[in-house]
Amino acid sequence: MNPQPRILVMGAGGIGGIVASTLMEVGSAVTAVSTNAAIRAAVDSAGFRVIDEGEERTVRGWVSPAPEGKYDLCILATQPPNVEDAARTALPHLAEDGQVVVLQNGLCEDRIADVVGAHRVIGGIVAWGASMPEPGRYERTAAGGFSIGRLSGELDADVRRVGELLEAVGPVSLTRNLRGARWSKLALNCAVSALGTIAGERLGSVVRQRRYRRLALEIMSEAVAVAKAEGITLEKVAGTLDLEWVALTDTDRAASASMALTAKHALLLAVGLRYRRMRSSMLAAIERGRTPAIDFLNGEVVTRGAKQGVPTPVNARVVETVWGIAKGTVKSSRETLDRICVADERSPTTIA
Repeated sequence: MNPQPRILVMGAGGIGGIVASTLMEVGSAVTAVSTNAAIRAAVDSAGFRVIDEGEERTVRGWVSPAPEGKYDLCILATQPPNVEDAARTALPHLAEDGQVVVLQNGLCEDRIADVVGAHRVIGGIVAWGASMPEPGRYERTAAGGFSIGRLSGELDADVRRVGELLEAVGPVSLTRNLRGARWSKLALNCAVSALGTIAGERLGSVVRQRRYRRLALEIMSEAVAVAKAEGITLEKVAGTLDLEWVALTDTDRAASASMALTAKHALLLAVGLRYRRMRSSMLAAIERGRTPAIDFLNGEVVTRGAKQGVPTPVNARVVETVWGIAKGTVKSSRETLDRICVADERSPTTIA
């Protein structure tokens, strides 16, 4: 890959807008692409308006309707349902040794490898949050960085160069166990996205309720069970959150209270409050009339669980509910979330 790569960012929503504008700001040669005319018009007229840690700045730039010319690096920052189409659009514009970074939640690297070739694919796990409150206006809602690597485990020069570039956006760690890191993030995303989408609220207000944390623990526990059945060695999320430990045991489920269960609730509360301002991108997609990414998150757990013979009833209820919200037959609300909660009535419902 060219040491000073020409960079293509496919997608200019929350994550894509922050990535593209930051790389532009530090002098990289970046072309951002979006099919959304409102985003293109807003950025073209007023630049990328970025809110980060309460401070707002404007980065002059533009967003194109399609790629032009050749690029050394493509960063895929669309919603998961659009990622394969984005990769197909980018492929003719990749240099011979061009690389593709997959930033989507879920397990999208295999899908993109089928489009562009496995030798091009670098996985990028995003450990921070962003939203686009209106076209062209971007807010970073949670701090953090990236974990990047290849499915092969190789940390070659291209992976390291991508890491250097992304350091402008957030701290980067390199992983030789991308699948394990992906599955751990998937388990967490399945819970976080489900709570935010179904309740229709930001994470902080929801995670304070014990019954909703219990639902999140059940969702993550099913994902961990499926990952184990697939032979995955899970990585800690952000180096600290051990999903294998967080997963509920039979003893946890039988207990009204225990030190282990209390510790798991406390850890989940801490994680939720760290991302308290995060609003589900899946809910935002539904509100904009887009296809939700549920089949790439909880749906992936359900599908793979069926293949492995691992029951995933809670994730299945989440998938059914989110599709109901997307189709307009179900309303995002706490009442809807309550209907899929796992009963834990012997415990208090709120932590102050």
